[in-house]
Amino acid sequence: MRLYPTSVPISDELTRRGYTEVVEKRENPSWAPTPSMRERNPEWPLRIPGGDPANPLGTRALYLSWEYYRIHGTQDTRKIGRRSSNGCIGLYNEHIEEVFDRVPVGTQVKLI
Repeated sequence: MRLYPTSVPISDELTRRGYTEVVEKRENPSWAPTPSMRERNPEWPLRIPGGDPANPLGTRALYLSWEYYRIHGTQDTRKIGRRSSNGCIGLYNEHIEEVFDRVPVGTQVKLI
């Protein structure tokens, strides 16, 4: 077992708990705000391409069976160890790269 410091959702309403699974893996994923993010922040861009330093998904992303939920890297390392996400679980890029290489699609994930 390995433990990694993470960022977690900013509020209980955005926090999902329970079982899900990895349904897709992407290297250098592009990012698009969810509809609720766009509602709260209409000035945000519609999309940020992978590899862009402003992309909040970092270098890798594990897409979960829950719509819009990801385990991903982050370019903004100040977020790690804080309630700072809109629902996703964020890791340092070097940590998500380790997890990404070890976790196949179909892996069960339990968020507590």
